Amino acid sequence: MNPLQLKIKAAAFAEKWRGKGYEKGETQLFYRDLFEIFGVPVERVAVFEHAVRRLGKGSGFIDLFWKGRLLVEQKSAGSDMAKAKAQAFEYCEDLSDAEHPRYILLSDFQSFELHDLREDKTAKFALADLADHIHKLVFIGGDDKPALTEQEKVNIAAAELMGDLHDALQAVGYTGHDLERLLVRVVFCLFADDTGIFEKNAFQHYIENATAASGADTGAALAALFQSLDTPEHQRQSSINDALGRFPLINGALFEERLRIPAFNAAMRESLLAACRFDWSAISPAIFGSLFQSVMDRASRRAAGAHYTTEQNILKVIEPLFLKDLRVEFNRIKRLRGAGRAAKLKAFQKRLSELRFFDPACGCGNFLIIAYREIRALEIKAIRELRKNKEQYELDVAHLSLVNVDQFYGVELGEFPARISEAAMWMMDHIMNKQMSEEFGEYYIRIPLKRSPTIVHADALETD
Repeated sequence: MNPLQLKIKAAAFAEKWRGKGYEKGETQLFYRDLFEIFGVPVERVAVFEHAVRRLGKGSGFIDLFWKGRLLVEQKSAGSDMAKAKAQAFEYCEDLSDAEHPRYILLSDFQSFELHDLREDKTAKFALADLADHIHKLVFIGGDDKPALTEQEKVNIAAAELMGDLHDALQAVGYTGHDLERLLVRVVFCLFADDTGIFEKNAFQHYIENATAASGADTGAALAALFQSLDTPEHQRQSSINDALGRFPLINGALFEERLRIPAFNAAMRESLLAACRFDWSAISPAIFGSLFQSVMDRASRRAAGAHYTTEQNILKVIEPLFLKDLRVEFNRIKRLRGAGRAAKLKAFQKRLSELRFFDPACGCGNFLIIAYREIRALEIKAIRELRKNKEQYELDVAHLSLVNVDQFYGVELGEFPARISEAAMWMMDHIMNKQMSEEFGEYYIRIPLKRSPTIVHADALETD
């Protein structure tokens, strides 16, 4: 059904139910009509008054339940929706992994509150405005695959820029291992330029000002930069170019190996500068890795089995595997009161730092990167709870986070995706460090890199 038809039906539904709202007598009619907007008979996919056994609290009834997709808590018009929300989330804790819904919908007939548990997003809107928000309920019609987000569009544009540079270098005979390593390093520098690892636009200014328009010396300038990024400041030569002296030590073995110096021309230099002018601060390392890999030959990519796995599908795997249990444990501790609460929060954070994650066919690291992001996000929530009592937990931000990239392991047959995943893990680490800085009001950065993910370039079937 096209968007205009949905909006017309939603407006008619809103007009029909305006001013109504008796929970016991009208809930089923209300949701039959709502599902009918999408041409779905509600009884075909969901049940009303679904009985659920409450842990230690007897039994309860979910107003409308669609296994694995939707839980509805419906109240009469004017009811306390905070109480409805608490009740709905408690029901979720009592459901099995197979039953656990992606969406929770709260309503008092005249308003809606939709929680997307996978994306951790909430939308609130009035019945009168339903037509403007009906796209948020398209999952009822079985279409919960959203159009490209702005971030996805940004990642695709960035990957295409790198594809142009890749093709230009490959066309002049700069190929194989050196090309792959060079591109991963350039991506890291572009990301560092826009996210606070380097001084703002330091890399762009270096290419613009330290290289000739002909591009003849661009390869040599990149080689000098990579060497500088791998050398501690106190060990650098005193006669080093001032522009190079502005860059910090990165370490982490990312710039350790010496590569063949590529012979750039004017067009190739311009391709590099086009990538420099792009804003890399909105890049998602989890998405970009696979898109970046798409610059490889399509036939080779099919043979290797590489493909782009969406964040939504990754979360479908890692949520029931470990995230849900960790969140339940954190929420249980968060609700505690008394002197022992802080100790349990600290123990929970320590447990997060001791977990180990392994993907034996990691590709560009999508699963590892998103798992790392989610574990760091959960750690930030635990630290937030601890810092509510500043007398007991007043520490410098630099010592707050215990979770790090060296808890993550992967094996990957292709060298290019293996190196992408390694760099992308550091990129995600920096994003989460920035999030911590914003959360707690203190600047936090892990540069130079002291810990690394363990990404082994090998065949997992032949590797211990």
